[in-house]
Amino acid sequence: MRTDELDYELPLDLIAQRAAEPRDSARLLVADRRTGAVRHRIFRELGEELRDGDLLVVNDTRVLPVRIRARRASGGAAEVLLLEPREDGAWEALVRPYRRLRPGERLDAGPLAVTVLDRLGEGRALVRPHAAGSLEQALEQAGEMPLPPYITHAPDDPGRYQTVYARHPGSAAAPTAGLHFTASLLEDIRRRHEVVEVTLGVGLDTFRPVSEELLEEHPMHSERYRVSAASAEAIERALAERRRIVAVGTTSVRVLETVFGSPRAPLDGRTSLFILPGHRFCAVGAMITNFHLPRSTLLGLVMAFAGVEETRNLYRAAVAGRYRFYSFGDAMLIQ
Repeated sequence: MRTDELDYELPLDLIAQRAAEPRDSARLLVADRRTGAVRHRIFRELGEELRDGDLLVVNDTRVLPVRIRARRASGGAAEVLLLEPREDGAWEALVRPYRRLRPGERLDAGPLAVTVLDRLGEGRALVRPHAAGSLEQALEQAGEMPLPPYITHAPDDPGRYQTVYARHPGSAAAPTAGLHFTASLLEDIRRRHEVVEVTLGVGLDTFRPVSEELLEEHPMHSERYRVSAASAEAIERALAERRRIVAVGTTSVRVLETVFGSPRAPLDGRTSLFILPGHRFCAVGAMITNFHLPRSTLLGLVMAFAGVEETRNLYRAAVAGRYRFYSFGDAMLIQ
């Protein structure tokens, strides 16, 4: 698939700068793959679109404030964006100014310091953070939420870039389809449907634009995932009973298709599954997702599920209907 097939025209004023308030007041475009019908709803009406027996799967990862503004010994500014921890306490990170930072250099950020261990290429480095107490506490004091660059103003409440069911810290970006759920909406859905959690630590590579001419040539970096025994049992039961599994977000899709796809994978591991048009979906029967950037692997995943031309038509309809796009934007239910 040519990468330019993932292009589309989007007026800049449709890039959402703020999350909908309240969360479930976001709009919801409902697309029926069987009939081609499109309905325009509000996210709080999601329960009316679900079917008897549906099982919802959400990604309960929690975003850490991993963007660190630091000072070099020379007094110059530096920035570190922690991406993923290694088992020895080091982290893979994006650093700036990449070419000037040298292995062994120590960066100061108040209650937190960061030592550069090695440069990995493409702006990435291996670093070791130092804190007097726990790293998570130090990040809460010194770090910032890693908002995407197209969001020009941070929200007054950092929790708006966090799902209401976030539990397991370890993501450098939010699973944004889940941002639309309020606690009351989720409770209402749980009264009528089974809802289970999986965990995938979202890395920035998930959102990185594709620069290769062919989508298949894009290197997909791996991300850590985990499915509890209880969640796996519920998903297996739904599959055996031929009930529909509704994945909330592309990250949940990747976990489901990794663990319950063909071939199957362990409940705890890493996935580099690259879902492209032509992928045979084994677990996911419906998907809730936001509207994604052009030339992104996420848009390729949506095209794999809904169809290439069908997705283009849905995006044209969303633009014409003035839907809000990207992380703080509106949502789509593809079923």
